[in-house]
This record gives sequence, structure tokens and C-alpha cells, in this order.
Amino acid sequence: MASDQHTSTRRRFLKAAAVVGMLSAGRVLFLPDSGPPETGTPPRPRPRPPQPPAATGPVTAGGPGGPADAPQPYRLRPMAGETSRSGPGASPPHPDVAFRLATDRREIFLTFDDGPHPVHTPGILRILRRHEARATFFVIGENADEFPGLLHDIADEGHAVANHTWSHPDLTTLPPGAVRDELGRTSGLIEDVLGTAPDMARAPYGDWDDPSLDICNDLGMSPVGWAVDSQDWTLPGAGVIAYTVLDELRPGAIVLSHDGGSERAQTVEALEWYLPRLLDEGYRPIRIQP
Repeated sequence: MASDQHTSTRRRFLKAAAVVGMLSAGRVLFLPDSGPPETGTPPRPRPRPPQPPAATGPVTAGGPGGPADAPQPYRLRPMAGETSRSGPGASPPHPDVAFRLATDRREIFLTFDDGPHPVHTPGILRILRRHEARATFFVIGENADEFPGLLHDIADEGHAVANHTWSHPDLTTLPPGAVRDELGRTSGLIEDVLGTAPDMARAPYGDWDDPSLDICNDLGMSPVGWAVDSQDWTLPGAGVIAYTVLDELRPGAIVLSHDGGSERAQTVEALEWYLPRLLDEGYRPIRIQP
């Protein structure tokens, strides 16, 4: 087993080295308006979620009768008869953490945490727009408060805006009142800016406990995790990020990446490289919508 792991790791780094060589030879390392790199240390390691059982449930994204090339949102569960999908007291369509979503198509769900960021978020949006791909952005309230126009940019291009708390604390270390403030304050800001409160939330580091899940549900949001961690938060290089995503990708996978929280030029560069390749493999990136 140790030998297999060593071989797999060595293969991934050899692939990554090849990608870096290709990028430096013929691709743009930074987008034109990327500006100077940020300073700071990477966030603390995010634990991998436990391997959940495959989700079961109907798939309604991109159903018959819709344009084949128009990305459609994925619904975690039908909501027949519901008139309000968010806000205190609303019934969340999916009270448990979603790691992957059931689908009989090659659909995947790209997600970006810790933004919005004035350089990296627009860079990611440009790449997604070029390839007609959709994603879900889990925003930090402090950043959204500073750059509310970017929330409009995200939503106007057909992506989902979701809640990633106000200041990125570990929710499992906070008393219930503080958890409610972190989530509720962020939801309130998003609703003030976009006119609609978010219906999804992701806990910082993926750490939920029963009290924080109860509060998330009470605020009308579905908790979302991930099945594929791009490892971009470790700043391993664009090639490693790209091949981590491509090697681990499966239909229905929720992919974790970041557009804020630290220097994310590697994330943007990796997306530039792997997105057209996963499209060539028949994958279709769409947004999550409970």
C-alpha cells in the first residue's frame, strides 16, 4: 500500500511538472490585471471530509426541453409546494451535508471559497464565462461587504452566491449565538445586495457540529461540503492543482477551490488549464441550487 501511494504521488508530481512546463512555454501565468501577489500565510489545513455514501435522489438539472448547451442548476431535492427557500424558519431542502450529488450525467460542481477578491474572482469569472461553465461561490461576509459589486458580477453571470460565514471561524468552537451571528449576518448582507438570501452554506474548514447544522437549517440553508479537494490552499503550484482535480474527478463531485483568503494566482492558472480539458472529457460544470 505504501508503495502504491508513493507511485501515485510521484506520478502526480511528474504530471504537474509537465503542466508547469507547458504553461510557462505557451500560456499566460497571470491575467492582465492580476496586480502584485498578496502577502500572508496560507490558511490552516482543511481536513478531508469522511467518504459519504453515494447520494440518492432525483436529478433535474438540464432536463428535457432545455437547451443542451445552457448550464442549469442542480437541485439537492425537489421543493414542491414551497414558496420560500431561505430565511429564518424556512424548511431547508437538504438538512444534511452534501459531498457529492447524484446524477446520471457527467455533471460536476465547481465551488470557490473565501472571496470575493478584487483580482482573483474576476479572473475566475472570465475563465468560466469563456467556457460557458457555471459554479458556486461561497463568500466571506467581510469580503462581500468590502466588494459588493462582485456579488452582482457573480450572480449576473449565472453563478450561485452562497454563505461561508462572516469572518471564517471554526464554527465548532463557537457558542450558538456566535454561530448564528456569523451565518445570519452574512445571509443578511447577501440579501441586501442581491435581493435574495442564500440557500446554501459551507462551514470554514468543512467543520460542522450538530448545533451549527441546526442553526444553518434554521436560517433556511443547506450545508454543502466537497468530494474533491483541489489542495489549492497549500499553494502546491498550478500543475499540482490541475492534476489533483483531473485525477480525482467523478460525475456528481463537488470540487473545492478558493478565490480568496490568500494568493490565488495558482488557482486561476490551474482553472485556465484544466477546465477545457474536463470539458473535452465530457464533463459539464453547473451550479448547485437547493
